[in-house]
Amino acid sequence: MTEQNPAPEEVNQFILEEIDSVPHLEALLMLWNTRPKPWSVEGMAKALYVSPETAHKILQDVAQRGLIVPVSAPGAAEQYGYQSQSADRDALLRAVESTYRRELVRVSTMIHSKASPAVREFARAFRFTKERDKEKD
Repeated sequence: MTEQNPAPEEVNQFILEEIDSVPHLEALLMLWNTRPKPWSVEGMAKALYVSPETAHKILQDVAQRGLIVPVSAPGAAEQYGYQSQSADRDALLRAVESTYRRELVRVSTMIHSKASPAVREFARAFRFTKERDKEKD
């Protein structure tokens, strides 16, 4: 990937591999667009029009993938923010944001057409079991 222009295939691959739902993508892009400002769970819930519990789960999911980080101070409300990992990752997120803005319906459809995270996790576990069995032979 070049820092300047990630290929459209790289953008699509990132979305397919890293994004579980449209709210996950929108949360990531809100944090990206307002960096370095951290967002509270409550603030994200209001911005996404979801419950605080749903927003918390979304932020945890995105953080678990290493795309955002928790940035809460001791005693403060839980907050998350975008922290740059590399110029390449920043360029990719810039391209994802631009693509989503230009091709909202296509990107949303691509996300919705994926199997649910639970189904993908089950398939991944099955694949790992199958690969281990082949190694034993």
